[in-house]
Amino acid sequence: MSRTQRSDNGTDQRLVPLIGLVAVCAGIVAILSILDFSADAPTSVAQLATVTALVSMITISATVKAPIRIGSTTQAITWNETAIVIGVAVAPTSWMVLCTGLGLIIVVRLLRLPLIKAVFTISKNMLLAAAAGTTLTLLGWAWPPTELHHMVVSLPAAYVVLVLLDEAIAIPVIAIASRTRILRQFTTNWDLRLVGYAVRFAVTVLTLVLLRAETWLLVAVPPLALSLHLAYSTRVRARAERQAWQRLAHTTDALNVVDLDAVLHTAVAQAANLFSADEVEVELEDVGRTVRGNSETVTYDGSPDEASTVSGTVIPIELKGYDNTAIGLLRLRFHGPVKLSEREQYTLRTFGSALCTAVRNATAYAELNRVAEEHAHAARHDALTGLANRRHLLDRGAERLGRRRTEGVTALLLIDLNHFKEVNDTLGHAAGDRVLTRVAERLRAAVHADDLVARLGGDEFAVLFHALPAPAVAAHRAETLLGALHEPIDLDGMRISVEASGGIAIAPNSGGMTELLRRADVAMYQAKRAGRRIATYAPTRDTADLGRLALGGDLPRAVAEQEFTVNFQPIVDLGSGEVVAAEALARWRHPARGTIDPLRFLETVERSGLLPAFAEAVLDQSLLAVRTWREAGFDLPVAVNVSPRSLLDARFPGSVLARLRAHDLPPDRLVLELTETLTLSQLEVVDQVLGQLRDAGIRLALDDFGTGYSSLSVLSRIPVHELKIDRGFVTAMETSAEATAVIRSTVDLGRSLDLVVVAEGVESEPQRRALWELGCTAGQGHLFARPMAAARLLSALQQGAEGRPGTLAPALHDSGAVVRLSPGRRSGPRRPERLPHLPA
Repeated sequence: MSRTQRSDNGTDQRLVPLIGLVAVCAGIVAILSILDFSADAPTSVAQLATVTALVSMITISATVKAPIRIGSTTQAITWNETAIVIGVAVAPTSWMVLCTGLGLIIVVRLLRLPLIKAVFTISKNMLLAAAAGTTLTLLGWAWPPTELHHMVVSLPAAYVVLVLLDEAIAIPVIAIASRTRILRQFTTNWDLRLVGYAVRFAVTVLTLVLLRAETWLLVAVPPLALSLHLAYSTRVRARAERQAWQRLAHTTDALNVVDLDAVLHTAVAQAANLFSADEVEVELEDVGRTVRGNSETVTYDGSPDEASTVSGTVIPIELKGYDNTAIGLLRLRFHGPVKLSEREQYTLRTFGSALCTAVRNATAYAELNRVAEEHAHAARHDALTGLANRRHLLDRGAERLGRRRTEGVTALLLIDLNHFKEVNDTLGHAAGDRVLTRVAERLRAAVHADDLVARLGGDEFAVLFHALPAPAVAAHRAETLLGALHEPIDLDGMRISVEASGGIAIAPNSGGMTELLRRADVAMYQAKRAGRRIATYAPTRDTADLGRLALGGDLPRAVAEQEFTVNFQPIVDLGSGEVVAAEALARWRHPARGTIDPLRFLETVERSGLLPAFAEAVLDQSLLAVRTWREAGFDLPVAVNVSPRSLLDARFPGSVLARLRAHDLPPDRLVLELTETLTLSQLEVVDQVLGQLRDAGIRLALDDFGTGYSSLSVLSRIPVHELKIDRGFVTAMETSAEATAVIRSTVDLGRSLDLVVVAEGVESEPQRRALWELGCTAGQGHLFARPMAAARLLSALQQGAEGRPGTLAPALHDSGAVVRLSPGRRSGPRRPERLPHLPA
């Protein structure tokens, strides 16, 4: 059985010297055969008939063949070796060599084989004839054989030499041409080749036995050989078909993966083996991707536009699924012309359909993974800044705290932007979002690779430091981060300065991330209260300790047993010293802890759900004091601070009015003090609550005026009756021109809007006189009186100052005296109305 590799216009250059060597050897053999033939040329009719028969036999055996594509090789099943062995057995070797060459020349002309293949086919078979004939000559063969051992030994020996030489010459050429390993080519289908050799040897022996008996029986050889040829070809073809379907099943199984890269790379390699292609190319139109390669490697994976052009034969097929929608193309590339058989075309369509399904499955799986990853990312990251969110911070922190013994110190920095609310209120939320985004970018750029930056909500950020060599390093890194925020941010031509407060906490031995976050929060508020940029958590300054938490458990009893009391600080006319109102200040008389300041329990009350009961108890005591003073002849209003949460309760106005009716007091005897931050809420319920209170006659005061950037926007939205200047400005006015300017502008604003202006924290006579000269009509502070019980305040009112009941300080001028006012004061200090002032 001879093999011929499929035609290849781009023949591997390694084949040229190999085939050239075979051709040179065949040329030498041909020359020697011609010399021998000329010395012993056929002369008789019988000899000429023998020569003609040999040429015909070679021509027919080489022409009648069955091409089979197995693996990467096109194999042709022929009977050349049978014809050659029969020829050298019945005729001289030189005759058979020349007859083989002549017969194959006729074949290559008829089949129009390429030059290199024609040279190789003719040369190889001439060498086979020479080798077989020489072997018989050396073993003393003569026709017809007279001894049995010639048939038993010489003929098999010649056949074995011919087969071995055929394998030694053909296999390397086929391996090089098909780009496979020579050893692999030797082992491929070896059992099938061995059976074929055995069958053809049996035909050879049978033919020679018949010819030895009757020479004319030679005419029976072709039909017999053809029948055996067809039977064997059918068997080979069936085996090839079975192997092809097995490879197809294996290939489709290999495509059952969910990774698109693996699908495409596997498809290229498997299709190259399945269809014996030099290259396979898969182009996906939707994703704009082309993958090209062979059975061993992927040579290109990228954009179709950048893929190089490959010459040769291209057999394309659309990749269509069950819905007949094409997603791309599969291309088989061959260096030379190749035509697929019907079975191969069907296999190609089946493979294409399987590949389309695999690509769709992998694409769908990738999309599911992408969506799942997006959802997982969204669940763990802030949508605006892309930073980690609180959940991600807690998870990562818990993970790192579990490894902190071996990986150094873990610390948390909590950052809160100062006055950020004013940016939203002044420039709008879009500008605020841009500020938050810029802050996130700066923090992300300034942290180390192992640190985690998170946005906890609003204007609050956190940075988790990991594997610090020492706790002190956390403060150094925190300074660097807050310094990165100091540079102004440009918003549409406006430069916005960002200030922030930071709190640092080192991971505790117990409590996990929840306790670490709480400690950092405590440190941050310590920094805010102290006016510093950064504070480090210290247990001695932790007001949110377990003792404070324990107060929450005592609240129900405190409300039920009326442990909350109210002290009152008088508000005095700065010019005359007369008391014009009082501010109520709540205290907790704890049976075990003594008197507790509101700073320690008010937040706990607000979060406990007992705020309405607490507020009602304070209001009751405040209004009871007003009624007592009124009955004693001192008609003073009382001011009570309002919790932000109370303004979110639509029932609050009704509750306040009910308490006023219960104590038979007019609404203008009550002043509700509002903090600037709580009144900035955009919730509609706050507007409704404040509107109802004002419409009912209750007066409103704006506490700590001037400490925020939104003071004027508050006045335009909430019509109040009174402004209270924060004590910080009063304390600083003697040394700060800016503080004095703020007080002066506030007084002028109050005068223009017909509002009472009250200064808090008046502690000295120079402060009192300076405030009065600036036009401030009223004040409160330790200069006049500290907070005291209602009965004690009544006693002080009755006693008075300098024998004047209802006063707590001497007047700044005598009655009827002429007073020289400051140039900036247009009118004298207006006597404040006796406004109802609610206790705080």
